[in-house]
Amino acid sequence: MAVLSRLICRRAASLRSFCTKSTESDLHRASSALSSAIPVDNSNGKGRNVQWVFLGCPGVGKGTYAARLSTLLGVPHIATGDLVRQELSSRGPLSSQLAEIVNQGQLISDEIIIDLLSKRLENALVKGETGFILDGFPRTVRQAEILEGVTDIDLVINLKLREEALIAKCLGRRICSECQGNYNVACIDIKAEDGNPRMYMPPLLPPPQCESKLITRADDTELVVKERLRVYNEMSRPVEDFYRSRGKLMEFDLPGGIPESWQKLLRALNLDDHEDTRTAAA
Repeated sequence: MAVLSRLICRRAASLRSFCTKSTESDLHRASSALSSAIPVDNSNGKGRNVQWVFLGCPGVGKGTYAARLSTLLGVPHIATGDLVRQELSSRGPLSSQLAEIVNQGQLISDEIIIDLLSKRLENALVKGETGFILDGFPRTVRQAEILEGVTDIDLVINLKLREEALIAKCLGRRICSECQGNYNVACIDIKAEDGNPRMYMPPLLPPPQCESKLITRADDTELVVKERLRVYNEMSRPVEDFYRSRGKLMEFDLPGGIPESWQKLLRALNLDDHEDTRTAAA
């Protein structure tokens, strides 16, 4: 309890600084909270307590594949995008600031992301969770350096997809306003050309009860999507080099939709013969 109290105090101090110019001391305070909140590895010998990171452009499908691997390996999937959306819906002290940043397609500051992540990892400690699959963090070299300083990342999976397909996927995303299910109405069929094979990604349509309740994310407009991709290329590509130089980066080109890509990803991760594969893929 005393440890959690100190973490809460650190996070409150960080929150007070978010509305002012960021300083190195702010970042140090947030990273200290992150270090304290990293779950301890209580490995049971089955190799399930992985500490993996998913990289990739917005809309590439990090959340989809990270969630499936989370189920397969029995470790929590922690998506910083979900943490941001939860904070936005909470109407807390950061919600209006976050809304402005997200709607402009800009990257959220390191301090805010680290603070939200620390809070989520604290909850993991309370629940007795070990290991994790991070999705959406780190997005900058500074975030990567902080993460490397507090824990040992086993593997970084960099999902890649053609930009034409990425934009179509983002514009086709829909959410059920009632059950919060994620769907995609885009049917992507890119012809083979310039040495690239044909790519087909069927839509992920909702069940009948959700059809009339679909909504589009406010930031899923063509202008914002292209800006997000520009910012990613400018700010986050160096993160790939950071992990590549450490021998931790695995590049994976998505060949198509989920059925085709999932099986190939499992083979790339040497998990295709895992006893729970069929359950996770269901």
